[in-house]
Order: sequence, then C-alpha cells, then structure tokens
Amino acid sequence: MSGVLEGVDRRTKMVGQNRLELLLFHLGDKQLFAINVFKVQEVIPCPPLKRLPNSHPIIRGISHIRGHTVSVIDLARSMGRRGPESTARAFVIVTAFNRSVQGFLVSSVDRIVNLNWDSIRPPPKGADTESYLTAVTNVDNVLVEIIDVEKILEMVTGPAAPVTPELFRPAEGQDDHAPPKRIRRVLVADDSSVARKQMVRALAQIDIDCIVTRDGREALNKLIEMAGAGDLHEQIAMVISDIEMPDMDGYTLVSEIRKNPALADMYVLLHSSLSGEFNDAMVKRAGANKFIPKFDPNDLAGAVMTRIRGEV
Repeated sequence: MSGVLEGVDRRTKMVGQNRLELLLFHLGDKQLFAINVFKVQEVIPCPPLKRLPNSHPIIRGISHIRGHTVSVIDLARSMGRRGPESTARAFVIVTAFNRSVQGFLVSSVDRIVNLNWDSIRPPPKGADTESYLTAVTNVDNVLVEIIDVEKILEMVTGPAAPVTPELFRPAEGQDDHAPPKRIRRVLVADDSSVARKQMVRALAQIDIDCIVTRDGREALNKLIEMAGAGDLHEQIAMVISDIEMPDMDGYTLVSEIRKNPALADMYVLLHSSLSGEFNDAMVKRAGANKFIPKFDPNDLAGAVMTRIRGEV
C-alpha cells in the first residue's frame, strides 16, 4: 500500500479539466466509500494507537506519524457503523484539509479511480446515509459513497469560532458604505452542508446575505438567470466557490464565468479545504481573483469585506 499514492503530484495536472481522482476504501463490508485524493497525504498500515482519556468517542487514538502527533478518527463509528475490533489489519488514510492533519481508520483500501466531476451526484434526498455523504457515484456499476469528511471533522472539533466583528468595523471617522453598484450580498457554491452553514453563519455576523448553491452547475445556472434579470453587479458583490463539487468543480465554474460576457468580470473567490500553496497556482490558471483555505471565519469575512469596500 505504500505505493498507492505515488504520482499524486502528477495527477494534480487534471485540475481545471473538471476531473478528479478518488481513493476507494471499505469500512468492514462490501460497500465502497471514497475520499478525494487531493485531501490525502498517504495511506499506511495502522500504527500503534494511544487512547487519550476523555477524548471524543470517534477518535480511536493518537499516533506519531512522520514527526507529527495525529488523531486517528474511526470513520465507521463516526457514521454510526461498527468499527473494526482490532486495528492490526486496518489502514489509516492520513489527510490534510481545513488547515489540519488527521487520520481516518478504515478496514481496507481498494484503489484510485479517475472520474469526471459530472459523474458525481449529490446523495439522494432523504436517504439514511445523506447526513455524512457529500456525493455518490458509480464505479464499474458499483455504488460509491463519497464521505463528507469536513462534517466528520467538525464532530470532533466542534463548530468554527464566530467572526470577530471588531476587526471589520471602519476606523473612527470612516464609513462602511459600499461603493456604487456594490451590495452586501454574495453567491456561495459548496457541496458540503457544513461548509455552507459555516459561511452563511460567519457572513451574517458582518451583515452579508448569501445566495446558496450546492455545486458549480447550480451556481452557474443561477448566475445566468440573475444576469438575464438585470445588471449582475447590482445583485451580488462576488462569488465564493468551493473547488471540489459534484457535476462541475470550482475551477470549471470560474472558466465558464470568464467565457460568458454577461458574467466575465464577476469577482470570484475560491474557498477550499485543499492545499493553499497548490491552489494559488491553479487559481491563476483558472482565472479566479483570490484563494483562501477553509475555514477561518475572520479570513473569509476579511476577504469579503475587502471586496465589498471596493479595495480589490
């Protein structure tokens, strides 16, 4: 398994082509689950784990991995399933997202598959598994459930801290009025229910309204609809988009915005749990205006207020 992620750097070249790679794995039965390869640092046999008193029940333990102390989350337990009794034959998927490193305990790892984002679909509404899934797809006629690892991480860390409004109040003698044709409303595109709630909650604290969409395709259609109704800049100040989304990813959304004359000059902020260093280069290629990593509410609020005030 040590070679399962060899060539990940080469695979990042797919980004911007509306493609992704998924790491497929099992949690004790035949059902296949998946996580985006770009969140994965490595896959290792489960090392010895030390259980900490009073830790969250889905944390199986901590381990020292490549010089770092990493919490290992039992994915099966986090979804109400039965985790492996023994970790002797289990694996840990070491991930980096949302500005942290954590491991996910799985029973076995299957393979990596290369797919189009348009083959990825939201989970069926009302399904028992919807609460922990961000999307579903089919691989070789087998259903694959893509886990909302951001939501599972929030189970451990708790909700994000609130915005500090004092940081965004105008200095004495200055006002906070938006320039002409700049309003306090943004369009948000994100497939994670946790991320959407985080953004709406954070921006509400600085009096910013959100139009919320669940993926790039829905966001693009909404933008086209709004542009058809009048000047888009009189309706929203900017677009905030995730990168990993079913049907149409964030990079493709930006590309489609730039191709459409009615949308082309819209300010777009990419907001993702993926690596900031990697995405800075991709942002320039895709034509976005800015990238910030998830999720610091003050970073998000600051980026939005900078745009609202006409400073960028």
